[in-house]
Amino acid sequence: MRSVPGTSTRPVTDRVKEALFNIIGADILDSSMLDLFAGTGSIGIEALSRGARFVRMLDINKTAINILHQNLEKTGLTERADVVHVNSIQYINRPANLPFDYIYIAPPQYQGTWQIILNALDDNLTWLSNDGWVIAQIHPIEYMELDLKNLTRIDERVYGSTQLVFYARS
Repeated sequence: MRSVPGTSTRPVTDRVKEALFNIIGADILDSSMLDLFAGTGSIGIEALSRGARFVRMLDINKTAINILHQNLEKTGLTERADVVHVNSIQYINRPANLPFDYIYIAPPQYQGTWQIILNALDDNLTWLSNDGWVIAQIHPIEYMELDLKNLTRIDERVYGSTQLVFYARS
């Protein structure tokens, strides 16, 4: 899979990706995922390769979007993916046109973007299916408890410099 040159994207390590999909397990089968900061598409493509029905991948970086398209072509998974060149914060504040089983948030680090997105999702749960999960991938020093009304932290795991925080409807 091709990667984006430079530091505009933050690739997930194979260890974290494997751990994430071990946690999700067989529930990924026939599920839908919204990847809000898709980068090269690593998480979304992994979800599709493990049996997800549909993944919508968003990114604001045009180079990342081009590489994401190439990676989908290379893996033969283009038919089950929707790639959108958009600002994820603006996108998530729109009315949802589809609820997702998994919403993955892995924004640029140290900018508080994960908190903005999580608060927006907490205010607009139409993006999340009734038994869906929101998963934030952050650096452990970024983590803080958020005062959420509709989402509850259900799990968290730390893998070196990566923390996965899992939320579900309260």
